[in-house]
Amino acid sequence: MSPTLLRTTMSTVAPEPLEKRRALRIRGGMPLRGEVTIGGAKNAALPLLAATLLTSEPCVLNNVPTLSDMRTMTTLLSSLGAEVSYEPDRHRVTVHASKIATTDTPQDLMAKMRASFLVAGPLLARCGQMSASTPGGCQLGVRPVDVDVRGFRQMGVKIDADEQFISGETGGQGLRGAAIYMDYPSHTGTENLLMAATLASGRTTIVNASCEPEIVALGNMLNRMGARITGLGSPNITVEGVDRLHGVSETILPDRLEAGTYAIAAAVTGGEVQLNNINEPDMLPVRAKLEEAGAEIWARPGSMLVRGDQEFHAVEIQTMPYPGFPTDLQAAFAVLMTQANGVSKLKERVFEDRLRYTDELVALGARIEVEKLAPDRYGTEAVIYGPTPLTGATVRCLDIRAGAGMVLAGLIASGETEVRDIYHIDRGYERLVPKLQALGADIDEVTLD
Repeated sequence: MSPTLLRTTMSTVAPEPLEKRRALRIRGGMPLRGEVTIGGAKNAALPLLAATLLTSEPCVLNNVPTLSDMRTMTTLLSSLGAEVSYEPDRHRVTVHASKIATTDTPQDLMAKMRASFLVAGPLLARCGQMSASTPGGCQLGVRPVDVDVRGFRQMGVKIDADEQFISGETGGQGLRGAAIYMDYPSHTGTENLLMAATLASGRTTIVNASCEPEIVALGNMLNRMGARITGLGSPNITVEGVDRLHGVSETILPDRLEAGTYAIAAAVTGGEVQLNNINEPDMLPVRAKLEEAGAEIWARPGSMLVRGDQEFHAVEIQTMPYPGFPTDLQAAFAVLMTQANGVSKLKERVFEDRLRYTDELVALGARIEVEKLAPDRYGTEAVIYGPTPLTGATVRCLDIRAGAGMVLAGLIASGETEVRDIYHIDRGYERLVPKLQALGADIDEVTLD
């Protein structure tokens, strides 16, 4: 009997997976100072990767962030038959989908992130069929793909869907252009329908489309591939279908959410940080609220300097689709609200169960009131009283952005904070620990026993 088999036989409890044992230990109180370079936008890279399925020619994407979600998406593309070369050190991905071997997406990959469903539009456009389990990802309440499904049906797709599985096929007729009104400006829905429409016959109009910079980036790449899209960046997008698309070389735009996280971190720690490689206009919602709270900000093309050595004032935040304040930054901003003088109010208008993380902040000493609709269901409004000193404790990452919020809380808490379930952070923040260490943070990754 081998030693490995012997250990397995004698053990009665399987060890916890390594990803569950990884944690961050943070000693708070150090102002962040220096410069940080912002990487490529995760929320742009994922739909651009999915769009490579629309052509049989090679596509090269540069400035791709090195994140676990990129590995999931490239693995998904490979499982569908595409030849994929992923070079994390060079931040480059090359995809050559000369043929698509299957339109059935693996259930395990769909369960890892909601963005996996972005392959549905390209598969329907190019192959006329797709099937997938319902997508997973961060637990932010109900996040249905009904916008995508209704749009596909209007384009002639026969959809069979329930809570666990979705399949669709065009019956050999191909997609046809349609006038689509979206009930709400879903970014994933806009991306899926936009990609599908590029190869549909006739004209497609998408009304109440998402206006996010990442949508514009996707549309611009599709146009460079030969698509005919107008209205990008507005709620009304028009697509004239074409017969085929060709390969392209594209560079992913900077990540405004990563930039916003570091901007808030600089302010809340009372530091001074220069953010390099940013699109300053994309930062307007965050900049406006930071300045309203009392931070000082200077910007020039490609960079922004944030200083936070002033007293903070209570503010009100309402998350809204772009150009409103981004829902993905409200957890980080909530940390700053705990240090503001007065009563701040936070209203979540995008996801109905995104305030679960406030219990973690309360464990650190924050004074936050959130209505509980049920034992495991939270309301959409938080009242935050400040300034309140935070004290180190053990907290969890509940999703990508809430995890970033816990890190920021640890940076200002007295004593030591232990942040667990950091595999969520790996999905959205490249090299978070080394970047914070370079700015002076006392933070380390550890493996729990």
